[in-house]
Amino acid sequence: MRTNFVLVDFENVQPKDFGLLKDGPFKVKLFLGPNQSKIPVALASAVQSLGSSAEYVILETAGNNALDFHIAYYIEVLSAEDPSAFFHIISKDAGFDALIKHLKGKQLFVQRSTCIADIPYFKPSLPAAPDEQIAIVVTDLRRRKASKPRNQQILRSTLHALFRKELTEQKLEGLFQSLCARGIVKLEGTKVSYNLPDEPSPSP
Repeated sequence: MRTNFVLVDFENVQPKDFGLLKDGPFKVKLFLGPNQSKIPVALASAVQSLGSSAEYVILETAGNNALDFHIAYYIEVLSAEDPSAFFHIISKDAGFDALIKHLKGKQLFVQRSTCIADIPYFKPSLPAAPDEQIAIVVTDLRRRKASKPRNQQILRSTLHALFRKELTEQKLEGLFQSLCARGIVKLEGTKVSYNLPDEPSPSP
């Protein structure tokens, strides 16, 4: 399976969904500025849970776009070692987009996302069969663990993003209602809770 490098611009965005990367084909590099000496305990614990697949890259000196240049350097080095790898830059900084366009012209696989949940690995193509759509939703919700959406609006937005915004409003509403009808999603006013079906046991 293709290696997915996740390069996090921690000066620009502080993801809360590192748990999605556990047990997947990911290698994470968390880039921090020299003045970012304190990391929230919950985030440090989430990164630590990824074991040897994650590491911190701490800049020695500060400067305009210094972190951006470090990320560009690591993509160059890592792509030379593994040309088939997919690089995910996690940042809200659109300044990366010119670099990404250039790298794509060099036949590299590079994408910028504003959060980990939005990287293409977690965005399956839209299946036509409703049962397949529901199975994809259930798998995604399992991955999110404690970070599942807790109100209707956020859940609907999550479903829309999960299928790359290819669902029409009518189909999105149909999917939402199917989840409710099957008891997977439970409504309490604007709040939602979940009753996910048991994960199938692996075949012997």
